[in-house]
Formats: sequence, C-alpha cells, structure tokens
Amino acid sequence: MTLVLTVVLVALIFEYINGFHDTANSIATVVSTKVLTPRMAIGLAAVTNLVGALVGVAVAKTVSSGLVDAKFVSSATIVSALIGGIVWNLLTWWFGLPSSSTHALVGGLVGATVASAAALLPPDVSPWSAVIWEQVKPGAALKDQGGLLYKVLIPMILSPLAGLIVGYLVMTFLYFLLRNWRPSTVGSVFGKAQIASAGFMGFSHGQADAQKTMGIIALALVGATDSGVLASLPNWLSFLRVENLGPKSDHIPLWIKATCALTMCAGTAAGGWKIIKTMGHKMVKIQPVHGFAAETTAATVLVSAASLGMPVSTTHAITTSIMGVGCAKRWNALNLPVIARILIAWVLTIPATAFIGWLVMKLWLASGAAIQ
Repeated sequence: MTLVLTVVLVALIFEYINGFHDTANSIATVVSTKVLTPRMAIGLAAVTNLVGALVGVAVAKTVSSGLVDAKFVSSATIVSALIGGIVWNLLTWWFGLPSSSTHALVGGLVGATVASAAALLPPDVSPWSAVIWEQVKPGAALKDQGGLLYKVLIPMILSPLAGLIVGYLVMTFLYFLLRNWRPSTVGSVFGKAQIASAGFMGFSHGQADAQKTMGIIALALVGATDSGVLASLPNWLSFLRVENLGPKSDHIPLWIKATCALTMCAGTAAGGWKIIKTMGHKMVKIQPVHGFAAETTAATVLVSAASLGMPVSTTHAITTSIMGVGCAKRWNALNLPVIARILIAWVLTIPATAFIGWLVMKLWLASGAAIQ
C-alpha cells in the first residue's frame, strides 16, 4: 500500500516538473514577442492547461494499457520509469534544452518494464516481449493501429514533420495575405490574435501532457487493484481501487484527472525561463505574427494527435512549428547550432530514459525491496 501511494506521489512530482519544463514551450513565443508579460503568460497557460487536462482520455488510455504488458508492471516499475523521466527532464531543463517529457516517460516505462520482465520470465524468453510493439488491426487505418510503433514511434517522426511543414505553409500564406499591410497594423492585429493562439496552445498542452500522468497513475492503481494490494482499504479510501481500464474503456476517474490537472497548473506557475530563452530567442527571432502562426500550428498538431490517443511531444510540435515559420521568413533565419543541440536531445531522450528506468529497476530488484 505504501509503495502504491509512493507511485502516485512520484507521478505527481513528474507532473509538476512537466508543468514548468513543458509550459515554457507553450508560452515561449507569446513572451518572446512581448505580447504578454511572463507573469500574464503563465497565468493564461495555467488556466488553459487546467481546461485542456480535463478534456478527453485517449492518451491516458494508451499509456495505461497500450504500450507495455501490464502483468510485468508493478508499483516499483512505475516509480523506476518516473525517476527516469524526472532525471532526464531536470537534466535537459538545466541546459535549457526543450526535450520531450512525453518521450522521457515512455522511455522510462519501457526500460523499467523490460527490467521487471527479465526478473519474471524464463531465461530463454526475451524480456523485450513485455513491450507491446504493435497491435495490428487488419484493414484499419494507421490511426486505429496500436502499440509503441503506431502510437509513439511513428507519431514521433510525423508530428515534428507536420509542425515544420504546416508552420512553413501557414506563415507563407500569411506573408501573401498581409503583403500590403502596414507593419504597425500587422503588429497590432496579431498582438491580439496571439493571445488567442497562446490560449489554444496552453489548452492543447494540457490535453496532451496531463493525460500521460493520468495514464501512469491509473496503470499503477489497476495493477494494485488486480493484485489485491488494495483489497483491505477502508471505505473512505475505496476510490483508490481502479478497474476496467482496458482498451475499450473511456473511464479515467475524475479525481485522477483533477489531481493531475491541478498539479500541472502548479508546475506551470513555476515557469521555465531557460527553455523560453532558447525557444523564443536563440532559434529564430520572431514577431507576433510569427508567434501566432507557430502556436496555431503546434496546437492543431497536438489536439489532432491527442484525439487519436497518440502521446506526442508538445516540445517537438512547437519547436518544429517555430522552425517552419523561421524558414518561411528566410532560410538563414534559423540558428542551426542551437537546433542541432535540440535534435541531439530529442534523439537521445527515449534511449537515455529507457536506460535510466532499466537501471533504477535493476537496482530496486537487487536490493530485495518489495515490487508490488
């Protein structure tokens, strides 16, 4: 029971860190264009994150039942996964790199689950069989396929490409549409429009990112309920028993959704100024019209992916949208050395967090501590 509560606590710590780590991505452009002050932008992001977090459960369902085999996932496994994500998030935040909290969590979960499976399976069975690589539905569209390949790895490639291409096209269209406008008029109109696009970005961030932690908490509580760990709970704690979160279930308990949403709000209020500096100033210089184009593009990508249960990265979406907007401005507007550092962090995220999650779980098992 203590270990289960530890999972919930560590998951909320991850959600808090996710709030100040990834919120920088969602408000970087509106702060950098000086449309809103940092304090105003954080307030807007906190409110819109909260609303977004309470809408939909498709991503939570994917995390809780669609990436790894639940019979190899214990409370210790989830704590190990979360530690992997937390360590990577803090490391990349320290260096001001906008890496993906989404992929940090997925990588940690995969690595920790593989370590758990290695301890439970016969030596001749690969522990990697505990990972749900793909769930193929013959004749179904790509969006309806399941598993790590279709829900994480393919979207991990397609969503940044969508951000880059759509951002470029949207900005090119705006250049054509506004070609005869006076610069002062463009700045005035899009200074107001960017408040709306920043709100949309905050909403999409809440919808995409808070659901990951909802899924992790639900996964832990389902496992504890199924194993009987929570059977002796008094009636006033019966809400901790969570059942029926299979692929066909749309139910994530309201208390899980509300707790994750509020925790992300608290993290949002802490801000993330190092990443804002990288996103809004170092990659490409932007004006309100560019910020509007980038935020609208990224938010559309995130909302579309969330509706399909794909836990894609807020970081990837907004960063590549800014890149696309910068390319439409002029190709040499981009700071390529900074972009190269960001791309390296992206490539390393899943392998690095998988290794950390695997290592923490191995150490846990070696210590002889309880794993339920």
